[in-house]
Amino acid sequence: MPQRHSKNNNDLAYFTYDEKKKLGYGTQKERLGKDSIKPFDACSLCLKPFIDPLCCQKGHIFCKECILECLLSQKKDIQRKLAAHTSQLKQEQDEEAEKLALQKARELDAFDQQNHGALPQYSDKNINHDRNGFHGANSVKTTSYEEEALRTMKAFWLPSATPDAPVKVNAPSTSTTCPEGKENLKMKSLFSIHFTEDTNEEKKGSALDKTYICPSCKVTLTNTLSLVGLSSCGHVFCKKCADKFVAVDKVCLVCNKGCKERNLINLVKGGTGFAGHGDNLEAKDFKHLGSGSGLGLVRPAQKT
Repeated sequence: MPQRHSKNNNDLAYFTYDEKKKLGYGTQKERLGKDSIKPFDACSLCLKPFIDPLCCQKGHIFCKECILECLLSQKKDIQRKLAAHTSQLKQEQDEEAEKLALQKARELDAFDQQNHGALPQYSDKNINHDRNGFHGANSVKTTSYEEEALRTMKAFWLPSATPDAPVKVNAPSTSTTCPEGKENLKMKSLFSIHFTEDTNEEKKGSALDKTYICPSCKVTLTNTLSLVGLSSCGHVFCKKCADKFVAVDKVCLVCNKGCKERNLINLVKGGTGFAGHGDNLEAKDFKHLGSGSGLGLVRPAQKT
């Protein structure tokens, strides 16, 4: 029989550190690799090499088909929410009008009974006057009254009588948003960008692997470089050339089209895979044991 060591002691009411480690209990951390980082020439929606790229004013790059389909689905969702909100407002107005009509009918009945009632109004407390005409506990009316009271009773401890919370549909926002930056985005604010493809046959690998260069300094564009796109013409430069030439001369170096400082858009890239580049390269998940199932349930850890 083995000794009662801390690693062999399994009759405790709690898990030891070694048992938690073997079960994968707690916060699990994993460093992201190169495959988890989006390259600069990939769409932010489909994560594939972009086709007919469009860029927003915040520098997020999308395929033309992907971003147009996303904005169209947002517009359809907005129309559906607006229709639900309009129907709710109409229902509330109808209920309010019905309440006013019932209140007016009650006032007319009270006035008619007070002025033209044929039956006298008894004020003696010893006389039991039931408006519904209930006469005894064994009557049929009493039984139907109890059923009605049970059906309309708001008792949370009875499943059949649990009250339903009214679903309130708030007025939705009528503006579409960017799927990456969450700021307001319109189709007319998108502009097409043009990368300069490297035509050197020595560096060119296959037809699918395209490499892009800066049209000014001819440096190969990678995730290590900061890129700048011109919203006026769409040409992409590295950050150094854009600050040194384009921002000073106020003209594009490729098409000689005039531009302003507000036309220089910093493009958002995925990352380099190095912590020194300012990228968040660690993923966290919290894993706890399921009750009675023997399997672990995973929920995302809270951001710190």
